[in-house]
Amino acid sequence: MLPDGFRFGVATAGFQVEGHTNGPGEPRNNWYGWERDGRVEPSGIALDFWRHAEDHLDRAVSAGCDGFRLSVEWARCEPTEGQLDESAFDRYAAIIDACHDRGLEPLVTLHHFTHPWWLGERFWLALDAPERFAAWAATAVDRLGGRATHWVTSNEVNILALSSFLLGTHPPGARLAVGDAVRSLDHLLAGHVLAYGAVHARRPDAVVATNTFTFSVYELDRLLIDVLTARLHGVTRDDLSAWLGERRAAYHATVEPHTGKERFFRRWAARAIPLDRALPRTVAAVYDSPHACTLDVTQIDHYAPGVAGHLGRPGRRTAGGRVWEPAGPLWDDEPDPEAFKTFAAANVAPGRDLWIVENGLCNRVRNGRSWPRLDGWTRPRYLRAHLAAVVDLIDAGVPLGRYYHWSLADNYEWGSYEPRFGLYGIDRERGLRWSTHDAMGYDAAGAYRRLTDGLRAGDRSVLEP
Repeated sequence: MLPDGFRFGVATAGFQVEGHTNGPGEPRNNWYGWERDGRVEPSGIALDFWRHAEDHLDRAVSAGCDGFRLSVEWARCEPTEGQLDESAFDRYAAIIDACHDRGLEPLVTLHHFTHPWWLGERFWLALDAPERFAAWAATAVDRLGGRATHWVTSNEVNILALSSFLLGTHPPGARLAVGDAVRSLDHLLAGHVLAYGAVHARRPDAVVATNTFTFSVYELDRLLIDVLTARLHGVTRDDLSAWLGERRAAYHATVEPHTGKERFFRRWAARAIPLDRALPRTVAAVYDSPHACTLDVTQIDHYAPGVAGHLGRPGRRTAGGRVWEPAGPLWDDEPDPEAFKTFAAANVAPGRDLWIVENGLCNRVRNGRSWPRLDGWTRPRYLRAHLAAVVDLIDAGVPLGRYYHWSLADNYEWGSYEPRFGLYGIDRERGLRWSTHDAMGYDAAGAYRRLTDGLRAGDRSVLEP
């Protein structure tokens, strides 16, 4: 039922789980200013993964995992410009070794939304940002490359650019700065291309990629993969914009919904990111690279891809109250296993396996009270439905090689602990206590274990309600 080498895992991110960042005497990342000024809830000790990673890895194994995604935090390893903390690299080496000891294949991310505070909140607008990031990638792989084969350069570059310069939800908090959003996206993706070369120069057998957040608007998602894989299709630099136009039309014909709001956002994106001038630093890096393709696998994160679906009428009901902001909270994202299949199939690239490196369901916990989702979805139901979709994709011939659930346990969701995604619930009000069940009271970890064990054994009956 599953292809040889297929793995099930969980995904995590350093700043969201490690803790011990941005406090007195601790390394500072680009969220330091917001935590210091009270703009967001402090991250604190998060899940204390930095000190107790081995315990977390044991829980991942108990949940049926044989893969584990983690990140190496640039701010922790280079807390002061030019001064490396070798003890931090030693700790990451020990964590990666602990993954191997437990049969967990490590997938290591080099940039998961954070960078050192000394680079400034607007780092990704700097002309030398791609080169500086590639230098960081080289430094990390010089020290850890002998322990890990699979790498993510930058996580969700499309989300980071939008959150930082269009939506204002990540530092520096700019809103509707369209030019800056596009420029940062170009620099982030160019940084991936350069980092890809740096990793392969040090470990030729590495599997290196960058993951995108699935979106129903071409310029915000599939465009990035198409630029990185254009040379695989035999597309010359002169023919690139025309080919991208054809790809956009095909993508929008494939992925739904075709609503009026979606058409509005597609027209807006076409104006904001014109294909004949899109991503100039990235295009130059792609065509100057000695590598015919700077994407070894296609990696996607799938949650709620419909752009219009993330907006709603102020004052609408949500779990635990009402929403007054136009943007909807994460716990209102609508699960859609059929859309999962559609977007996964639409992101397959020639000769490249597809990995789902994030996929999960959110619920809300506020002041220690857990709120069920308004749509009635539970995490065991979500897991069953989406792993059934994984099997359907494999049956249809999609070269799917990995599935990582987001996340192992309830963690810091970029300024707040209210959104909960964990297989294991965390009681923060009573001293960071781990529950055997998730935040909604369901045995999600046990469900994941039963599903993954059954699918590895070829037993489709575990997918039945």
